[in-house]
Formats: sequence, C-alpha cells, structure tokens
Amino acid sequence: MTFPVLADVAASVTDLKKDPMGTLREGNGETVVILNRNEPAFYAVPPDLYEAMLEMIDDMSLAETIRARRDEPSIEVNIDELLQQGSIQ
Repeated sequence: MTFPVLADVAASVTDLKKDPMGTLREGNGETVVILNRNEPAFYAVPPDLYEAMLEMIDDMSLAETIRARRDEPSIEVNIDELLQQGSIQ
C-alpha cells in the first residue's frame, strides 16, 4: 500500500523518540513527516508555518462569509455619528 508523503523530510517514530529536537531540526524549519512502520503517523509543523496555516484558514472562512453575504442588502452608516452615539467604543 502506498501513502502520499506531504513533506520533504521524513523520520521514523524511533528517530523521534531517540532525539526529538534533533529530528525536528533536520527539517530546517520545514514540516517533518513522522512515519510509523513506513506510514505517515503525523506531521510536525514549525510554529511559524502553523500560524500561517491558521491565518490562511481564517482568511478563507472570512472570504466565504463575504461571498455568502454579497447579495444581501446593505445599510450606509457614518462612523463619526456612531462614535458620537457611543455605539462603538
């Protein structure tokens, strides 16, 4: 059976157990796929990349909300009037 490996660096669970930080360092800031019996068990994603992925997911969700609401009627407002009324703080 074959499996897609979605990372350039792979390591075994055994390697990870022996030297966790060294194994991740081998990824040089990229994602490392951890294999268990030659099957992907999980991906170790660096914090910067994980944050970027979460931001992309959030942006995609926001874009979907915008598309869904595009044809809804809109109401024109004056931000200065709202501030004077104390609606926005």
